[in-house]
Amino acid sequence: MTGQGNTPHPLRGLLCGAAAGAAGTTVLDAVGYLDMVLRGRAASTTPEVTVERLSDTLHVPVPGDELVRRNRIAGLGPLTGVAAGVGMGAVLGLALSCGWRPSNAVLTLTATVGALIGTNGPMTVLRVTDPRTWSGSDWIADIVPHVAYALVTVGVIKGLDPMAES
Repeated sequence: MTGQGNTPHPLRGLLCGAAAGAAGTTVLDAVGYLDMVLRGRAASTTPEVTVERLSDTLHVPVPGDELVRRNRIAGLGPLTGVAAGVGMGAVLGLALSCGWRPSNAVLTLTATVGALIGTNGPMTVLRVTDPRTWSGSDWIADIVPHVAYALVTVGVIKGLDPMAES
């Protein structure tokens, strides 16, 4: 991520990475929704439970009567995933703008693991879920969308970076 004269520019890297993370997040969501269609499964409630636990832990109530509060939590839950995806992209873009030049495989692995930790980490810490108890199909259902996220995020970052090697 360079500025004028091919000088690294961290803000450009941060913004390009955020845009790439937004694209990756869109694909992650699409893959998740496709999984719901194909398997006929319900949407996960873990994002909403995470918001409720975070609210309780931080002593920051979600305002409103019961219906309004529930609706706000229903909106805040998915927004945590968007924040994680855009944030991971921004971090990657910033790292690249500061001169980090890993192979595409390492960059994709970093994006995948970072997104998995960014989404599952808070849920695990707040005891909303325990990945140690997940079945093989649970892991696949979680990893596949995150790999899709990483592939798109890396592709967009590389496409936006004039110094990127093909």
